[in-house]
Amino acid sequence: MRLAKFLARAGVTSRRKAEDLIRAGRVRVNGQVVTELGFKVDPERDRVEVDQRRVRLPSRVYYRFYKPRGYLTSLKDPHGRPTIATFLKALPAGVFPVGRLDRDSEGLLLLTNDGDLAQRLLHPRYQLLRVYRVWLSKPPREDLLRRFQKEGLEIEGRRVYPEEIKFWGRRGREWVYQVKLREGRKREVRRIFAAAGSRVKRLVRIQFGPLRLGDLKPGEIRPLKPKELEELFAFANAQARPNSSFQARKGSPFPSPA
Repeated sequence: MRLAKFLARAGVTSRRKAEDLIRAGRVRVNGQVVTELGFKVDPERDRVEVDQRRVRLPSRVYYRFYKPRGYLTSLKDPHGRPTIATFLKALPAGVFPVGRLDRDSEGLLLLTNDGDLAQRLLHPRYQLLRVYRVWLSKPPREDLLRRFQKEGLEIEGRRVYPEEIKFWGRRGREWVYQVKLREGRKREVRRIFAAAGSRVKRLVRIQFGPLRLGDLKPGEIRPLKPKELEELFAFANAQARPNSSFQARKGSPFPSPA
């Protein structure tokens, strides 16, 4: 890991300001001053100090979060719109959302400070399962939905293939569907139903990989239970095996959940 990145993840300062600290000779690695911006450290073995005070990465944490409707999936917004940072104030420094839900969508997000895990889960080769419950203003054209599953639908210059689109039931004047996807294209679910002649009134993500929304309420955050952690790392480790579609960098295996 690059030294500036290490300092930023440790909560010392931003990555850009960390580079200033390195240039100024205020950072030592194993007792030696380092001024090279590209210098790499091993967080498990190297002793890093800033102004003679040791710096360590925080313990890794993992949470399920029910993102409410009306909030951006980001930690700050230049236009002053509400973001999920409102709900993360009591969490350890450096926690961020894995992936996104648009402002009008709600449901399950994984929160963590484990950047390696986040990168692997979001790698397009992983085909991470995402499941949504969708409320519609009127019934869509079923023939088009079947065609999209078979032939795909072009979104943002790429053809996407919904894994499953299933009628779930009626709720008053609304039609409810369940959608399974393996991509994370922007507003993908809404565009699928718009192309089928309907409009999404409510969209809730109920599953992300092996994690499920369960009984979480909007705005609620819960640490992952041991079994959930086990399932999450089992998924990630399975993808990192040599015969999988994506192999982990040598020397950087996933840790086992505590």
